[in-house]
Amino acid sequence: MKVSFDNIYNYVIPMTEFTLKWKFTDERKNRMPNIHLEQLKSLNKKASKFLWDYISDANLQAEIPFKKDFFKRVEKIQITEGNENEVKKWLYQRGLPFSKDVFLSWEPNDAMIVPWKLVIKYFDDFYFADDLTIIDESLNWALLFHHGGKVYFGTNTTTQKI
Repeated sequence: MKVSFDNIYNYVIPMTEFTLKWKFTDERKNRMPNIHLEQLKSLNKKASKFLWDYISDANLQAEIPFKKDFFKRVEKIQITEGNENEVKKWLYQRGLPFSKDVFLSWEPNDAMIVPWKLVIKYFDDFYFADDLTIIDESLNWALLFHHGGKVYFGTNTTTQKI
């Protein structure tokens, strides 16, 4: 069976099988409460590759942060030590519904589906030294956590609410 957005939830794997599980389950880090861990949907390699290819095929990141003219509007914020609340507020102001599931893609083999509210709450657990791209299937918006500490949000709407 070929992976698509219609069946991607069929490719969810247990967190114990996810290669990046340590970011969310390690007691030495800020281990997420079980109620939030249960909402993280780790994807297998096939579904992760589907998301990676979807982003690549769209040529979304042909340039940093996004292909020229892919979005009408691009905003950014810098992550610095001590500005976690400012970044959370900025993410909240992007206007995505809290309950909306979004797709996180780190590498061709590492991806997950997460409610937007958890991206806001735990952004510093999802983002670490590597780039992280967050999308939905429409590609009307995208978020890039760049390894340089900048977060970019591109959208095709002219208003905050998506």
